[in-house]
Amino acid sequence: MAVKILQFLAIVLTALSLVPGGAHLFELPNKIGLPQEAYFTVQAIYRGWALFGFVLVPALLVNLLLAFAVRHSVRSSALALMAAVLMAANLAIFFGWTYPANVATENWTTPVPGWEALRAQWEYSHAVNAVLTFGALCLVVLSTLAAATPHTPAGRPAPP
Repeated sequence: MAVKILQFLAIVLTALSLVPGGAHLFELPNKIGLPQEAYFTVQAIYRGWALFGFVLVPALLVNLLLAFAVRHSVRSSALALMAAVLMAANLAIFFGWTYPANVATENWTTPVPGWEALRAQWEYSHAVNAVLTFGALCLVVLSTLAAATPHTPAGRPAPP
């Protein structure tokens, strides 16, 4: 039962992590070319979205716990571990590229010289993180499916 709870939490937390990144990815084509005043105005809609960031670390940790909990299944464990690695990469990209742009612009409330480069850094780091998080979600779902499939010792699915 504990494994099922970990699987559920890993899928849900990873899916919740995808929400803001997915939104940023899909708004990027319509926002990337906006002039400064319009861009800073649009950025105001993200106030409070930092709360979504609080699911990234739990998603990473639960995927790691899941990888350990299903270690008897190499495939399932490896998939969960890869999901955790992608979530760790997400955090590294956020703190390496997204967060510094937020700090430099005071969360997009203060235009600064070179804001266009910061905009590109912010937008594309979110886009990459959306792809990474989607990959992590796919991996943790595959891990769960792999753990649910009975296998013979040779690694082939068991007959029904």
